[in-house]
Amino acid sequence: MHRFLRAVGFSHIENRNELESILGKIMQQPDKKRNIRLSPKCNYTEFSMEFGSQIGITLRGEYDEKGFFYMSHYFPYCESRLITSDEDVIVNKRVDTNAYTGMCDDLRLGISMIFYLQNAIDYLELHCADNTPRKAKLTLSGLALNGTIILGVYHDLASDALHEKKVRRRSSLIARAKNGDQNAIDDLTIEDIDTSSQIRGRIQTEDLYSVVETSFIPYGSESDNYSVLGTIVNWSIVRNTMTGEEVCQMLINCNDILITVCINKKDLLGEPMIGRRFKGIIWMQGHADFVTA
Repeated sequence: MHRFLRAVGFSHIENRNELESILGKIMQQPDKKRNIRLSPKCNYTEFSMEFGSQIGITLRGEYDEKGFFYMSHYFPYCESRLITSDEDVIVNKRVDTNAYTGMCDDLRLGISMIFYLQNAIDYLELHCADNTPRKAKLTLSGLALNGTIILGVYHDLASDALHEKKVRRRSSLIARAKNGDQNAIDDLTIEDIDTSSQIRGRIQTEDLYSVVETSFIPYGSESDNYSVLGTIVNWSIVRNTMTGEEVCQMLINCNDILITVCINKKDLLGEPMIGRRFKGIIWMQGHADFVTA
């Protein structure tokens, strides 16, 4: 049973029979159904059903030549409607299931961001080899099993302008360093040393979350799990139409990356509010709108 089902309002599924009932309903009355023929004997099919605004469950599988459907896997999802990135996306098939993960190098993070690809059929329709960079407009979302709301950090106009200047400078240095510019690499190294020194000095008298405003850190052994700390830009409560459970949807700004995060309201400690921050572990998902030549 998928452990992130509770993040979209299914926290009371106790056995396989209850799960099969929900999956059966999705197959019989899907909101969206897509398929692609991968071979003369294999028709890859995807069923999706919404259980509230921007939340739902998708199941995937294959029809054989006799018309029998074999489910390979399913996953709960949270959709985002804001384009986060417009960079090259590299897609690879997962080893454990017939699913795909994407990877994007975003200069705002300085690391390769890995996510679970929601729209696998769009990728399969490209008929390109795995590990091939493709230009795409990317929207990001995340599911969380628990999280905490903490206070935000005060900003004035001067500090906002200084922050934007630093972000632009660092993005420029990272771009140059990726192209082999040794001066940019040296500048980034010195900048990181200075930042580390400042943190060690401030942490003696200040709270950690006053020093670190946002963070985006890979978490655990799963490549698409991240520990995030981000400022809440907007939020709402969505009720699961089947179970009646309340799901909190938050749009957070994490290292200047906008991510829509969904969490069961009873798993969230604290009251969300614009300007406050969300801290938690998320399973990163992404929808890549591939640009076709």
